[in-house]
Amino acid sequence: MKANPNRAIAIWLYFGAFTILIQILLGGITRLSGSGLSITEWKPLMGFLPPLNENDWQLSFGKYKQIAQFQVVNPHFSVEDYKSIYFWEWLHRNWARFIGLAFIFPFLYFLIKRKMNLKLLSLISVLFLLGLLQAVIGWLMVQSGLNDTDTSVSHIRLAIHFIAAVILLCYTLWLAFSLSLNQVKMRHRLRFSKLNLIILCLVFIQLIYGAFMAGTRAALAAPTWPDMNGFVIPPGLYTQQITLSYLTGNLFAIQFIHRFLAYTICLLILVLYFRSVSWKINSLLSYIRLSPVLLVGVQVISGVMALLNSIGTHYQAFALFHQFTGILLSVSLLLLLFLNLKKN
Repeated sequence: MKANPNRAIAIWLYFGAFTILIQILLGGITRLSGSGLSITEWKPLMGFLPPLNENDWQLSFGKYKQIAQFQVVNPHFSVEDYKSIYFWEWLHRNWARFIGLAFIFPFLYFLIKRKMNLKLLSLISVLFLLGLLQAVIGWLMVQSGLNDTDTSVSHIRLAIHFIAAVILLCYTLWLAFSLSLNQVKMRHRLRFSKLNLIILCLVFIQLIYGAFMAGTRAALAAPTWPDMNGFVIPPGLYTQQITLSYLTGNLFAIQFIHRFLAYTICLLILVLYFRSVSWKINSLLSYIRLSPVLLVGVQVISGVMALLNSIGTHYQAFALFHQFTGILLSVSLLLLLFLNLKKN
């Protein structure tokens, strides 16, 4: 087998994807700890430095005191309490800066060494544009909570920020797959590319509704399972006028859709697997075909546990793990789709 001339670039992209995954998890921790509004300014260059002395801390804390989250949710906070939430937002932003450096410096090296053709250069340029867009979306999300009325960020902007990060991750991985798996011979395929793509799209919609669940704390509206406060379908869904605002803003509607999508995705993944379980396919594809089945099972269980513990002390751990497995499920379906679409 010939040596892969793009191996170094693929490794760089895989590492970049790993840093994006870490950033998504840090974003989850930042949200769950209520830290997202602790830094009220956006300084892309100089913002990497935290307050360096007591006066700086008091100045930063004073700006935080001006927003509703402090006045309504955290009026008891001392500067020491403030430091604990400041840390996660500061780390989240600095990890974003690290991601930028982790992409820019190797890119410049490969560019100088002429390791990339024009097509690859254009594809990686799109990656940088997506990264820049994600940074802007992140700040617009934070801005939505920096006022004297809202105690948290807009759940719509939170969902946009989250799904944009997942798209960035998937785009980076797709490029890495195309550079590292191009020599893998696929003598047999599942012939389920369309179903695979449909499931992946549904997972993306599900991730958006997962962000709605998180941003509105919709789990608290019906922290029961398998019913929703004794109902299979919330009564309001029969009587309310179904509008986009209702489907994206009503707590019961958000949770019902999130549950319905979970069951639908689980069923479709099982259909994809069992309809092809007896086929003689590549061992690589056989293992990868099984991974969505395992992950969707873990995802459903972790989602139920997060729901049932939404009023308990372990909610954050379950919610973060649920988010993590959702991303892994997306990646497994993306890889399966890539292998089924390969030309050779």
